[in-house]
Amino acid sequence: MLKEKIEKHLLEVQKPSRYIGGEVGSIIKDKSEIDVRFAFCFPDTYDIGMSHLGMKILYSLTNERENYWCERCFAPGEDFEAIMRENDIPLYALESLDPIKDFDFIGFTMQYELSYTNVLNMLDLAGIPIYAKDRTTELTQIVVAGGPCVCNPEPLADFFDIFILGEGEEVNLELMDLYAEMKKNGASRLDFLRKASQIEGVYVPQFYSFTYKDDGTIDKLEVSEGAPEIVRKRIIRDLDSVYYPKNFVVPFTEIVQDRASVEVLRGCIRGCRFCQAGFIYRPFREKHADTVVDETKCLCENTGYDEVSLASLSTSDHSEIDPMLTKLLDYTVSEKINLSLPSLRVDNFSESLLEKIKRVRKSGLTFAAEGGTQRLRDVINKNVSEDEIMNTCRIAFEGGYSSVKLYFMMGLPTETDEDIVGIAELANRIIDLFYSIENRPKGRGVQISISCATFVPKPFTPFQFEPQDTREMIEHKQKLLLDSVKTKKIKVSYHNPDVSLLEVILAKGDRRLCDVVYTAWKKGCKFDSWEEHFRFDKWMDAFKECGIDTAFYANRRFEYDEILPWDHLDYLVSKEFLIRENKTAHQSKTTPNCRLRCSGCGVNKKVGRECF
Repeated sequence: MLKEKIEKHLLEVQKPSRYIGGEVGSIIKDKSEIDVRFAFCFPDTYDIGMSHLGMKILYSLTNERENYWCERCFAPGEDFEAIMRENDIPLYALESLDPIKDFDFIGFTMQYELSYTNVLNMLDLAGIPIYAKDRTTELTQIVVAGGPCVCNPEPLADFFDIFILGEGEEVNLELMDLYAEMKKNGASRLDFLRKASQIEGVYVPQFYSFTYKDDGTIDKLEVSEGAPEIVRKRIIRDLDSVYYPKNFVVPFTEIVQDRASVEVLRGCIRGCRFCQAGFIYRPFREKHADTVVDETKCLCENTGYDEVSLASLSTSDHSEIDPMLTKLLDYTVSEKINLSLPSLRVDNFSESLLEKIKRVRKSGLTFAAEGGTQRLRDVINKNVSEDEIMNTCRIAFEGGYSSVKLYFMMGLPTETDEDIVGIAELANRIIDLFYSIENRPKGRGVQISISCATFVPKPFTPFQFEPQDTREMIEHKQKLLLDSVKTKKIKVSYHNPDVSLLEVILAKGDRRLCDVVYTAWKKGCKFDSWEEHFRFDKWMDAFKECGIDTAFYANRRFEYDEILPWDHLDYLVSKEFLIRENKTAHQSKTTPNCRLRCSGCGVNKKVGRECF
């Protein structure tokens, strides 16, 4: 039995509890009563995957159906993978310990581009053909993917049978219902894929083929088998009535976010021009405060967690933020449960919010300023002034805090050396502010932490047309920032530009990159988001062997009239709006947030109602 082979080697690896299942809250069913089996695969380690809220929602939702069984599967660490390959242990699901190659659906959630090679490695470990074209014609082993990265799935298109665009609570079950019906009728794989392509939110890549111009850009897209020319994402219209689990699987081992999570809202009102999530998760929808409080109580009581986090893109934009936090704190404080709040908006930070935060958080505060000068913050539509930044820091310092962390990006469109120096100058002004406050915390010095990520232009944002800075440009700016910091009261950290280069290529690439991903994996690339595993040299060798110029995807400007690899996918925000916002950015002009004024992004017309 597979279980005996697994248990025999568990004490030879780090964190053996990752690999055996049996956790409190995991769901076991009788296989003889199951019509459809779904392996929910996370292409990273158990510690990271078990922190993912989407997996928890869809796992519980699917298992509510008596005849469906969703099980979990994660990428094994290098030590256990070696044992699996040496001892003929195929990739398996944690609930049954059955090989996932025997499942009806093998589903991956694609949360970040640098997990792509892990998908191939997991399929190989499972004994499932990596290329979709090589799989059986029978109706089984349907390999699917969802998550934010599938807004441009083309660099993975050759490996997947189906991509699910948008929110999965409804479409996943519709897909499984169709499968169960067609399986009973003896349908083939192709028959199922044809029918599945008619479900809104389902993209079957083998029915779409691209031809290219001499300059490498896309010439045209041809669609076959009656599939729709444009595939529109799915959304959940009412968050108060949408399914939310009453229980979570509670791991035996510590995970990255070892706490209960409650979703507060979806979407974002802000329209920051660099932020993919802010556009692909539109329209903005929020849960009522009472719904959030009830779900918090239910999860904490059922799981035993003593910490809960509020999950969203911008929790402080919730229209009922003050009463919601008041009600939550009344419960969490009385039950000795820690309430974890996300990064905070500079422009709606108040003394009353600080007082609530102080009841649950004692460490430093984190704010996203993004740009070092007002001009650049206007370019990216951050809609935050320096006065608001300084006022927020003043409130924090007067409230007893002496450390602040500020997030910035480097390599933003139109950025100059003056903008980089402006990051250090802003941090210095915050230090001066601290020492100008009479009732500041005594006996402690101020500490400003600056974290600089390299800007990565992403699909479905106004900056999707922009080039990324070259490595030389980024290294120049990193050195300039370090040289501009003259005090130990300011600490600077920044990202590896090589990682950001690979990220943008995979984010904006087309189907020709499938062979690059495969070649990189064959060269040993996996866990590319882990610094100790990242092999940039092997990736560059793969691009060279496949005849791909990285600068074509990373360092050139995409034209407005160009056919983009994701133009046949509809995430509700119109391309015309993104072009208009890109032009506005180059004029250093801002667009008001959605609550203040509709900017005409196209979402409300497509969903048939106003957002507010």
